[in-house]
Amino acid sequence: MELCQLTAYQLHEMLMRKEVTSREVTGSVLKRIAQVEDRVHAYITRTPDLAMEQAALADSRLQKGNAGPLTGIPLAIKDLICTRGVRTTCGSHILENFIPTYDATVIEKLKDAGAVLVGKANMDEFAMGSSTENSFFGPTRNPWDLERIPGGSSGGSAAAVAADECIASLGSDTGGSIRQPASCCGVVGIKPTYGRVSRYGLVAFASSLDQIGPLSKDVRDAALLLQAICGRDNRDSTSADVPGPDFTKALIDNIRGMVLGIPRECFREGLDPEVEAAIREAIRTLEKLGAKTVEVSLPHSEYALAVYYIIAPAEASSNLARYDGVKYGFRAKGNFDLMEMYKETRSPGFGAEVKRRIMLGTYALSAGYYEAYYRKAAQVRTLVRQDFEKTFNQCDVLLTPTSPTPAFKLGEKVDDPLQMYLSDIFTIPCNLAGLPGLSLPCGFNKQGLPIGLQILADHFQEEKLLRAAYAYEQNSEYHLRKPAL
Repeated sequence: MELCQLTAYQLHEMLMRKEVTSREVTGSVLKRIAQVEDRVHAYITRTPDLAMEQAALADSRLQKGNAGPLTGIPLAIKDLICTRGVRTTCGSHILENFIPTYDATVIEKLKDAGAVLVGKANMDEFAMGSSTENSFFGPTRNPWDLERIPGGSSGGSAAAVAADECIASLGSDTGGSIRQPASCCGVVGIKPTYGRVSRYGLVAFASSLDQIGPLSKDVRDAALLLQAICGRDNRDSTSADVPGPDFTKALIDNIRGMVLGIPRECFREGLDPEVEAAIREAIRTLEKLGAKTVEVSLPHSEYALAVYYIIAPAEASSNLARYDGVKYGFRAKGNFDLMEMYKETRSPGFGAEVKRRIMLGTYALSAGYYEAYYRKAAQVRTLVRQDFEKTFNQCDVLLTPTSPTPAFKLGEKVDDPLQMYLSDIFTIPCNLAGLPGLSLPCGFNKQGLPIGLQILADHFQEEKLLRAAYAYEQNSEYHLRKPAL
């Protein structure tokens, strides 16, 4: 097996025993990128020179014994997380040549941990999409079937992990953008509790919903990466002053006595029969391991999609107002007055989906409509959160499908925004409530496409997510399969 195919903790053990060097591991990943990247297109920007420099520094730390579990491990970073001196585009023409002058907090933490940056991963423009087809730089393809989408908006981050073009990666999740691509690509993805991880240096889409989180080959790696990036940050007023526990202590192959809630609303019309069968089989596996199941209800979840597509575009409308051609980013050339310059810059600078959401959000916030739309959506959001609060009085975690279908074909839903939005129907409620959620592989359909199981827990209960996920993973083999690229 090639080094690029191993997990972070496997490589950490080898590095500590001095069986390999970080430069050898990084070289293996860069070689893999050279072999498959022209087919997968997981990256917008590759940083091989920087990666080898960081690998050399990591080897020095390893020689001195000053090494943690991510020292020398090659990672991919979603291209809306600021990296000092490395282009950060958000998948958009308007930021095509933007180079940040500072690192996001999570990048500072990863550098302190000795991790290696191999590149910035492709994504739907400004994280608006469920297929990574909205990128200005072209779509990413699913390593399991190159004619299919990898999910979105963190499609590049998920595809890079699945294709062994990195050992693990960071994505961001506003309405399912870590968990849904993790499901489509057969990897593990965690959306942490809102506030668990600093958003400083994350280019904002919807500030009350966005969270950075890990994508990895298995649950242990996800726990290690989450451990490295979580914690209070004074530069982010929304980051919570909650100590980050040692998440690896939750990785025990024992869920006897855990109560698993099964929301009746999740087994509904539109759910692919093979997805339903895989989820029900996963539930049976967990029951055999000693967990108890109870049927629960999330009655307001049916409104979550509508609520999300008022709140998220409204926040995007405000956040994206800064891209006006004045301060930084793309600016149209010509002799324009101010309003003409705004129009000529923003019209070609943003893609169709971003413009659609800006217009939706601006409309929802406009005079005469704020009360009818935005305020009402905020009220229903509270009801969604209260549903979860009641439910977690009955159970430890909730189990649902991550996505209603496996990965669909490229181009299949591009002209039907509503069908595209429905891809996130099971993931969006978690963001509205600020809860932690995890997706891990639980099966494959007849065409060999991965299916994801979503596990949800109460605020700051990531250990429960990890405990349930790890127990399931230890008693299944779906996470061990590799796409035949």
